[in-house]
Amino acid sequence: MNSENWMEQIAELCDEEELLAPSCLKSKLYSRLIEAQQLEGPLKSLKETAGLCVFEKLIEILPAEKNLQSFQYCQVCHARVAGERIENAPIYWANCPYCEFQPR
Repeated sequence: MNSENWMEQIAELCDEEELLAPSCLKSKLYSRLIEAQQLEGPLKSLKETAGLCVFEKLIEILPAEKNLQSFQYCQVCHARVAGERIENAPIYWANCPYCEFQPR
């Protein structure tokens, strides 16, 4: 097997449906990636971020300190909890990454 494209060769052997990750796994990976980003430094403020969810939009319009503007609100959102634990979770908010991971 050619060492340069061995992953592509393995992927060709799989059906396309097998390549799709469950939404719970996608949600958990997203949460861990955000946690890793937070360890490296503060996240962008809400004003610098495009596509805010309904809860982030509320915080953005309130007079809040800068540290509250760069807090990762997904950590405390029930959509994250549902997305990480329930396949095809009943969450439907616009611009929520956990909603976007659901197979609809």
